[in-house]
Amino acid sequence: MAAGSPQDIRIKRAYLAPADDDGRRILVDRLWPRGLAKAKAAIDLWLKDVAPSTELRHWFGHDPARWAEFRKRYAAELAGNPAVAELREIAGRERVTLVYAAHDEAHNNAVALAAYLAGA
Repeated sequence: MAAGSPQDIRIKRAYLAPADDDGRRILVDRLWPRGLAKAKAAIDLWLKDVAPSTELRHWFGHDPARWAEFRKRYAAELAGNPAVAELREIAGRERVTLVYAAHDEAHNNAVALAAYLAGA
């Protein structure tokens, strides 16, 4: 697999049990998941800087009606973000699981981030 090209990126809620095939578990939220012990989370890397800004997160509020606009605004924040380059480099070497805390499994920053990394 070519360095820096995402090949095997998975997405998983922080509250689900870690699995042997998760690969490197990377928390992509700015805040630690509420009520989750660090040992139980089994996070290998907490990449806060790849998370949406506090302002964008508050604006979105996990409202599916704002999903398309959230993705556009988040992509604009990700463009040129050094944390994205770090994540691409890791994903180019090994399987990664983007870990997030949101309840909505379809409309969250990890889903948007994975799509961004895939070039969608």
